[in-house]
Amino acid sequence: MTTTQREPVTRVAVLIPTYNERENLPGIIARVRSTVPGADVLVLDDSSPDGTGQIADDLAGSDPQVRVVHRAVKEGLGKAYLAGFARVLDEGYDAIVEMDADGSHLPEQLPSLLAALGDADVVIGARWVRGGEVRNWPARRKVLSVGANVYTKVLLGMPVNDATAGYRVYRASALRTMGLQGVESQGYCFQIDLTLRAVRAGLTVVEVPITFVEREVGVSKMGRDIVREALTSVTRWGIEHRVGQLRSLAGRARGRQPVGERS
Repeated sequence: MTTTQREPVTRVAVLIPTYNERENLPGIIARVRSTVPGADVLVLDDSSPDGTGQIADDLAGSDPQVRVVHRAVKEGLGKAYLAGFARVLDEGYDAIVEMDADGSHLPEQLPSLLAALGDADVVIGARWVRGGEVRNWPARRKVLSVGANVYTKVLLGMPVNDATAGYRVYRASALRTMGLQGVESQGYCFQIDLTLRAVRAGLTVVEVPITFVEREVGVSKMGRDIVREALTSVTRWGIEHRVGQLRSLAGRARGRQPVGERS
């Protein structure tokens, strides 16, 4: 198999969306800056009522490689990331990282994800692959995540084991190829949506095993609405995918019929 030569990555932007993460944000940013000193950090704060935005401003004031985007209202993970993507793409970054602010995504594993970008367009920090691990999750949460990923993989026919994972790196060229203008998804569904767009665009998606650690401080943003959105959207996309396959098979079958037998 021929390996596509990819441009080296020199400018990296780490996007960290926040909503009420004042206890977690300083430590995460410090660890990112220590682990990948050349990377710039862009905090995307959705007007956190707990003062996270001000803390982010204070951190930015003491470090020129940290910046903050203050968003007027809480619109969810997907909208925050899309705003961040638009900004850093305009600024000429080569690679864009998605990372949670709650400590579940270990900054110390970011070099491994960035290294894998040498042979990929999209790198996913995956929990449900050999070498991946989840710490401090209850059994119910593990079952939900594994089940969602199996359902997604089977229904959409994607060769990805952890499409819901939120720790990932995109080449800028990949994001420009994926058609982000039509993305309306949030939460789990946002990650599945972008994974599906990458696969359908013919991009190379690589999964790197990570250790995912449940947050110790603050409240999880995972709710029933997020799960419901993912289930509904994946089901709809899956039906569309299977219908498309059937139509393609039917078209090929008609094309193989002898001329005299065609209606």
